Amino acid sequence: MITIRLVDKLEEEILHHLMQFYIYEFAFFKPEIKLEATGMYKHFDLKEYWSNSHKHPFFIKKDDELIGFALISSEHDGNPNQVDEFHIIRKYNGRGYGKVAAHKLFEEFRGAWRITQIHENKPAQAFWRKVIGSYTNGKYKEFTDEKNKLFQEFHLE
Repeated sequence: MITIRLVDKLEEEILHHLMQFYIYEFAFFKPEIKLEATGMYKHFDLKEYWSNSHKHPFFIKKDDELIGFALISSEHDGNPNQVDEFHIIRKYNGRGYGKVAAHKLFEEFRGAWRITQIHENKPAQAFWRKVIGSYTNGKYKEFTDEKNKLFQEFHLE
C-alpha cells in the first residue's frame, strides 16, 4: 500500500538522504550540478518547510519502506498548489506508485494546481502528463514559458 505522510522536523536528515537520489538523477539533465568535496550533493535549504504554513514535506512509503518524497507548496496569495520537488527511487519506477502518491497529494490539497518540469526532463514530462491526465480525465492546460519550462495547470473542486 502506498502512503504519504508529513516529514517531522526531526526526520529532516532522512529527507536529505532521499534527496541525494533525486539530485543524482536530476544532474543528468543539469550538468552544472556537481558533487561536493564530501562526495554528496549540496543539501537543499528546507528550513521553510517547517517554518512556513504553506510548505509541506512528505515521505512516500510502500508499506513500511521509504520509496520517495514530495515537497508541496499549498495554495496561497493567489498562487496555486505546486509540486516543488517529487521523486520515487528508481527501483520503484514504472509500477504506478508515483501516480498513487501524486493522486493522494492532489486529494490532500484541493483547488488550483500547477506542475512544472524543465525542458530537458522528458521522463518527468511524460510522467506528469499521464498522472494529471488520468486524474483530471484530460482536463488540464499545458503551456511552455519563455524559459522553456513546461507547465500543467488544473483545478480540483
